[in-house]
Amino acid sequence: MSKGLVIVESPTKAKTIEKYLGKGFTVEASFGHVRDLPKSTLGVDTANEFETDYVVIPGKEKVVAKLKKLAASADFIFLAPDPDREGEAIAAHLAFELDDSGGKKKAKKPKKGEEAAPPRIQRVTFNEITKRAVQAAFEHPRAIDQNLVDAQQARRVLDRLVGYQVSPLLWDKVRRGLSAGRVQTVALRLIVEREREIKAFQKVEYWTIDAELEHSAQKFPGKLTEFAGEKVEQFSFTTETQARDVERALRASAGGELRVISVDRKQRRRNPAPPFTT
Repeated sequence: MSKGLVIVESPTKAKTIEKYLGKGFTVEASFGHVRDLPKSTLGVDTANEFETDYVVIPGKEKVVAKLKKLAASADFIFLAPDPDREGEAIAAHLAFELDDSGGKKKAKKPKKGEEAAPPRIQRVTFNEITKRAVQAAFEHPRAIDQNLVDAQQARRVLDRLVGYQVSPLLWDKVRRGLSAGRVQTVALRLIVEREREIKAFQKVEYWTIDAELEHSAQKFPGKLTEFAGEKVEQFSFTTETQARDVERALRASAGGELRVISVDRKQRRRNPAPPFTT
């Protein structure tokens, strides 16, 4: 009888981890997710607080049956998928499938003064496949983090609600077999909005007045910012005639030579634009 059944995602990891844990542990792989929303129906009850109808993934029946058989004879079950939202969801789905596998392995009630026995199904996470990290993780098992599970399920439900209803439209208008989801849909909307802005763009002519200045053999550009007591904006001069008139007025006023009266040095702070969020 094994001391503990350990379930990871990858069969490659299983062999290495079993070697680190030693005798008393059986390490098996779930090969990723074992439960998901059904392919033939929406699987989400939008009228009942988005209740989900998860089923064993077709083709995973033998994997689940094998894990249930091993779980029935194990004292403890350690769920060790990857330490992220997907891994937490896999652990929760495994716990759901294996929870009724150990009816014969009910924990004894602690006597007065004794500590309660640890739960039969526990979650274990580690960020590296080394002997030290794996053994340390098994010294501090925990419960499944329902917040992470809910986060993954919210993403999965959103994928289904968007993709399940948009994909058929894509098949009809573009090509069958393509898929659409929350990410593709948002990206497409950004592209469409930008394309509409480009098509709606109205060309407006404008002119700027610039000069090439020099000090101690060092050349630098200058831009007209005020003329005739008024601030020069981007569309202050909208025709070449206006721009040439201003140029002639400046040349006449300057007597053919522009002089730099003063130079202001300032420090400016520029922050990067925030990233796109969906």
